[in-house]
Amino acid sequence: MVAIQRARMVAATLEVARERRVGEITVAHIAACSKVSRRTFYDLFEDREACFLAAFDEGVRRATTRVCPAFETAGSWQKRIRASLGALLEFLDDEPEFGALCVVDALSMGQAVHRRRALVVERLIEAIDEGRREASAGVTPTRLVAEGVVGAVLAILHGQLSAGRRDTSRAPRSGRSDADCARTYGTGREGPRKSGSQSMTRLLSPLMGIIVLPYRGAAAAQWEISRPAPGRRRAAGALGGDPLRELDIRLTYRTVRVLRAIAELEGRGAAPSNRQVADAAGVADQGQISRLLARLGHLGLIRKDGVGPYRGEPNAWRLTSLGQRLIEQLRLEDHGRRGFQANKREACANVRQAKP
Repeated sequence: MVAIQRARMVAATLEVARERRVGEITVAHIAACSKVSRRTFYDLFEDREACFLAAFDEGVRRATTRVCPAFETAGSWQKRIRASLGALLEFLDDEPEFGALCVVDALSMGQAVHRRRALVVERLIEAIDEGRREASAGVTPTRLVAEGVVGAVLAILHGQLSAGRRDTSRAPRSGRSDADCARTYGTGREGPRKSGSQSMTRLLSPLMGIIVLPYRGAAAAQWEISRPAPGRRRAAGALGGDPLRELDIRLTYRTVRVLRAIAELEGRGAAPSNRQVADAAGVADQGQISRLLARLGHLGLIRKDGVGPYRGEPNAWRLTSLGQRLIEQLRLEDHGRRGFQANKREACANVRQAKP
């Protein structure tokens, strides 16, 4: 249940960030949007900055699972940069809320997020700086060039994501209450962008021209700019694990909340109805939960034991073997993250004790 509540609060942070400036967001806003008490919030997070950091870390983790494998493939620096940049732009298309939080909102968050963001930017600079090994004859770019390239690319992404957020805003801030937010926090923009908005992948070739120019020269940059944008690949499941290889599905926070809610209720001996699943997962819209449950059933993650409302009885949902495997994979990843944090705290404590 703790994992579900934590996921709900991180999802609520993304939703509230759509409607308010980061500096205006309070614990009360996040608690209301995720439908938990302030006490529950403080049981999981020290303060709102800790919640911001958790959301930022989750966004970075999701992006990393898609970008790093692309960069680590065999090939030239230029080829690997294009592949990883393409993966990043696809991630921004698929999960624009996380993208906006990591690229735009992080600049207005506290020092903890600033420090974590600096580490991410440092890794990006190191990846770009590898271009010096393949620089054209007579070209001797310094590390400062890599810093400038990363800064330019992030500035462009910042502008695009900021504009996209304004264009797709569903209502003015002044006209949207916390109750409205609580009813819709689970929806967000969890899928690819709607057809009416511009895809971020269209920026691949122009951005590659900016990146390549100081290392490979004008001809290589022009060649990159003239290349057509690639077709969309199927988004990989962000949470990884073998069960996802069998599914045409991208796990969103809403999907995970619903699956974990069913697992939690089933663990108590219940075969939950639509309403029970919705209440446990924090999805207020009954039409939305019905559609999501039907989709998860079609994918073979859950099965319906009840005869359903058409015969006067509620649905009774259970996880299938595939759904159970997926939940176990999620538990293992949660355990791994908790173990990492515990080891980090222990290491810090040892350092403090070692100081004279």
